[in-house]
Amino acid sequence: MNFILGLNTNILCSVLSASVSNAVSILRRDMNACLTDKDAPHNAIRLVEEENMATESYRIIVADPSLMLITAGDDLGFIYGLLKISETFLKISPFWFWMDQELKKQPFISISTDTSICSPVPRVHFRGWFLNDEVLFIHWNNGAPKNFPWSMAFEALLRCGGNMVIPGTDKSSRQYADLAFQYGLWITHHHAEPLGAEIFARAYPDRAPSWAENPQCFIRLWEEAAKRQKDMKVIWTLGFRGQGDCPFWESQGEECFDTPQKRGRLISELIEHQRKIVCRYVKNPIFCTNLYGEIMELYNQGFITLHPDIIKVWADNGYGHMCTRRQGNHDARVCSLPQTQDAGPHGVYYHISFHDLQAASHMTTLPNTVDFVSRELNTAWDRGIRDYWIINSSNIRPHVYYLDAVRKLWYGEYVSDSGHANDFSHIYYLGKMQVADCLEHYASALLQYGPYEDQHAGEQFYNYCVRLLARQFIRNRAETAQELLWLTGPLSLHKQTEHILDIHKKGSSAITAYYERCQKTSVTLTGANRQLFDATVLLQAKIHYFCCQGAIYFCKGILKFWKEDYQKSFYLLGKGADLFTAADEAMHQAEYGVWKGFYENDCLTDIRFTSYIIWSVMHLIRVIGDDARLADWYEDFVRPQADRKVRLLAITQHHMTDEALYEAMKNSKNFDQTED
Repeated sequence: MNFILGLNTNILCSVLSASVSNAVSILRRDMNACLTDKDAPHNAIRLVEEENMATESYRIIVADPSLMLITAGDDLGFIYGLLKISETFLKISPFWFWMDQELKKQPFISISTDTSICSPVPRVHFRGWFLNDEVLFIHWNNGAPKNFPWSMAFEALLRCGGNMVIPGTDKSSRQYADLAFQYGLWITHHHAEPLGAEIFARAYPDRAPSWAENPQCFIRLWEEAAKRQKDMKVIWTLGFRGQGDCPFWESQGEECFDTPQKRGRLISELIEHQRKIVCRYVKNPIFCTNLYGEIMELYNQGFITLHPDIIKVWADNGYGHMCTRRQGNHDARVCSLPQTQDAGPHGVYYHISFHDLQAASHMTTLPNTVDFVSRELNTAWDRGIRDYWIINSSNIRPHVYYLDAVRKLWYGEYVSDSGHANDFSHIYYLGKMQVADCLEHYASALLQYGPYEDQHAGEQFYNYCVRLLARQFIRNRAETAQELLWLTGPLSLHKQTEHILDIHKKGSSAITAYYERCQKTSVTLTGANRQLFDATVLLQAKIHYFCCQGAIYFCKGILKFWKEDYQKSFYLLGKGADLFTAADEAMHQAEYGVWKGFYENDCLTDIRFTSYIIWSVMHLIRVIGDDARLADWYEDFVRPQADRKVRLLAITQHHMTDEALYEAMKNSKNFDQTED
């Protein structure tokens, strides 16, 4: 006889920690969702502790028709074992919630009594997500408890085999640390929030966040953080940066630290001070420090001294390449990997999602290939980065495809564009090959703005190029947009606009072709499968297509202004604004069921705001191009032809708003709507 997994299967454990109890509840929920026979046999899943088992490992054995055993040596071993039962027998995939998996219902599941499952061995010790820039979580829970998005995120991370999390940024990281701990996860911290301490400026709003002026305030915050988390599983992040995720000498005006030597010495001293504080409260603590931005530069120069047990965390540039990130207009692209002389443990902070006010992919999927990500992370592993991988996962749903690829890399699996696309399509899109084709060719279709492989545009590129050009146009058209020098070099604003237009035009054909491919794929799908595809893959294509086309129209409109073709300039800018609005509307059209309101707080890219900024430019151009009484354009597009030369009454109704005037332009038979 076989073991019958059914509604009458009990889950037994003599000692249940909060985290194991939570995992039992998840499995019971899954069983109730998938199994229907209320008269199934009574039997048990028993959790048995075995002290000599490796950390986080488990073994599942069907001993006889009445008993399934899960043996493990610690809480995470039991948690992974329970979730493995859910995945293997109930067929619930790691991203079931985030990808709308339709759970298969059946009376019960018959499991052979010779079944034996051993846990896989991860090649990375600490592996997890940083729920960073989590702005979509802030306003979305669809009427569920406030912690609902976080619970679903932590569950997905555990299903992926993760064991570590940074549970949000700033306030969120402290608010949801207890919840993450209840899920059995290790807690670690944002690189700008050492020890997970309260931000100085919030704790002491009336004092300067300066070590030279207020050292005791910093020490008090670090002490409080150590005491608050001393009973949790924590990888303690050490470091010292400024209050705005920037160098402390920029944000705090520390004039006395005016050389790299002085800066490196202070950082080293404070890291050691933080380490000793934690050691007073925690037995055998684990530490890490981020070699990020200016810290890596100081470390490479030999000005940072670290205790040998501290995990040194290297970072990619935000686009998946293991080199220093672009800072404003400076892009040094210095290799961010340990050298042979860098002994001790190493980690990586790797971005699947990024926010940089330049070209990042926060609302859209990483714009580089799976092959590229696999190569970069495997190279990092080969160079000794094996102790700690923290992945910036942001708001999860837009980034599931690459998070799933990294899940495989945690365990040393081979990952490629075609293979991962096929696997992912099989699990979440019913194996549709057309969907796999769209997934595989996503990154290669996107706009490239620079000579390097990682320099493909996320949705922030279109939006911030437009907004920065618009801002400079409004403020002073005779000067260069300084914030765009990283992209254009020292050109005039006119030439910057031409350069940015050229980049978008060169990339638009491939984006258009990809968008059309996704549209054609959509019509081949039906039901829930089509709904999911449209809300994920097709949505990504829409955002890129509409935003790219919107940027093209914007640049063309600005160039028409310099030719003093003010009406055409106004009209083309309006077309651009319409396209950015279409991208924003596409996100909201992808909200249904549990996802209602998910995109409401798109405030970092803020696509709808780009449209608003374009309208600000249109207001200015109308004032410049229309007559002094703002009546001529009204005459051109609203008044009948026979009345236009009759000016006994200067105007016969209220002045039109710019929005109404633009609509009149679009509907006018007398206006040439061609782009050139």
